[in-house]
Amino acid sequence: MSTQAHMIAQLRSMLQLTQTEAQVARIRIAQARTEAVRKELTENAQNAERRTQEITRELQRLGGVADIVSPLVGRVGAVVKGTVEQAGPVDEALLGDLTLEHQLRDRAVYLRGLAEAAKDNGVRKLADRLEQAHSATIEWLTTVLAEHALGGPPALQPTPVQMVVGGATRAVRLPVNFAREQVSRFAARLQQRGDQVREVVTDTAGRAARLGEDARDVVLTGRNAALDRAEQVSRREGATDAAQVLHEARTRLGALHASELPIRDYDALGVSDVVAKVKQLDEVEDLNKVIVYEEANKNRSGVVSAAQTRHAALAQEVVGIR
Repeated sequence: MSTQAHMIAQLRSMLQLTQTEAQVARIRIAQARTEAVRKELTENAQNAERRTQEITRELQRLGGVADIVSPLVGRVGAVVKGTVEQAGPVDEALLGDLTLEHQLRDRAVYLRGLAEAAKDNGVRKLADRLEQAHSATIEWLTTVLAEHALGGPPALQPTPVQMVVGGATRAVRLPVNFAREQVSRFAARLQQRGDQVREVVTDTAGRAARLGEDARDVVLTGRNAALDRAEQVSRREGATDAAQVLHEARTRLGALHASELPIRDYDALGVSDVVAKVKQLDEVEDLNKVIVYEEANKNRSGVVSAAQTRHAALAQEVVGIR
């Protein structure tokens, strides 16, 4: 096979893999924990689409036959990947993403070698751009996985199915889900009865939703108080290990008191003040406390994003990314 034929074959393979990459990025957008991560993933999807167009143009210039099947295979591959990974934890899904990016980068390096041999400047420049792009994505994914390994809230959240498989679904959601199910059944039975029924259903839905939210608040309050009391009793009785386990549980659930956070007078500070304090934190556990507490209480996106960014910086230090 000639060098040009090898380049065409590699470009076709990369076209299919890049289509998969773009589709995977779209799937990940729904899992973004913060707006900053959502924006980055959106840009990743758009950049992958642009790379698809660049690869297609080079294929056409080299006289490669237009391939309408490979892009379709790439999209189907992403759908299959997204479906299969629902049976596993989010870190396994991210490792799969990382494998895909490594394959794309390695193929870009090989493509550049072929272009050098063929003295094809257009393909060589494309290979350079592809290598740089995939290297940057590999660095980002490595950081995300390092955050996950350090035990902090990662940039990506598990999908609902992954949460169930991982045992992360909280029982506190049951009252709301039950109420919604009952309302849905009631609405289905009475759907054809006109305006009066719609008013009844609306009223019932409102009361059910309020009941669900009230039940959630009651459960949360009771759960948090019980954990707090159990930790106090354990410490008083000298059961240090049990107290530590309970404290860690309260931390993960966002059930700490503001006075237990690593930032003094936390609830009295505005967003800018909290962000400034967050940037000074050097312990992963301290950042975890802030992130989970903030999400469970005020849920200010600026604070969560700042803590996540600081967490990512610490994770990059761990894996040697500067």
